[in-house]
Amino acid sequence: MLPTLDARLTAAAELVLPGKPVADIGCDHGKLTAVLAASGRYPKVIGADLRPGPLAKAKQTLEHAGCEDRAELRLGDGLSVLSAGEVGTIVLAGVSAQTTWEIIDKAPWVSQPGGPRLVMVPATRHSELRRWLWEHGFTLAVDRPVQAAGRWYAVMAAEYTGEKKTPTFTECLFGRTGEWPEGEGYAAWQKAKLPRFRLGVPDGSLLAQEIDDLLAGLPR
Repeated sequence: MLPTLDARLTAAAELVLPGKPVADIGCDHGKLTAVLAASGRYPKVIGADLRPGPLAKAKQTLEHAGCEDRAELRLGDGLSVLSAGEVGTIVLAGVSAQTTWEIIDKAPWVSQPGGPRLVMVPATRHSELRRWLWEHGFTLAVDRPVQAAGRWYAVMAAEYTGEKKTPTFTECLFGRTGEWPEGEGYAAWQKAKLPRFRLGVPDGSLLAQEIDDLLAGLPR
């Protein structure tokens, strides 16, 4: 039986480039790996995790879904399980923003023109991941707000272009989520966290003014 994906993993699956190999890094229970393998849209599906326990669960998931012969499971740290050019899409779902960019940073072959698409679902600190991507030459192809289990996620697809950008705080806060119908709800959730964040920002600074304008509802 094919596992059911929640809204965030469903959105992530939709951003994987068809017709090219895909790797689900940090595959955990293997639900996304199984759905990708069962779809038949990819010539190779790789599920990888740092620990043997989750990989054992992923193996069971693949067996129950009847697609264990269409996916390969690998044990290893981050992108060390892959070789340059092996996959067209890398999925990094369910880890923090910092862990996400640390994984990317350890694999220089990802930050090359024509490199793989990165599909990311950071568990926390969406804004900081957007800033890191822009400052390191990645373009956000998709930045979709998704609500699952009562909380908001940003499901991002990024590709390396080499064009580095220094974004504003507001750009990092919302990204491209305003392009989606759910963007208003995501924006309200992001804004609700600003008063507490503002307490740690020095009065009179440019960042303080930008946050104050956001809280006052002034256009930017």
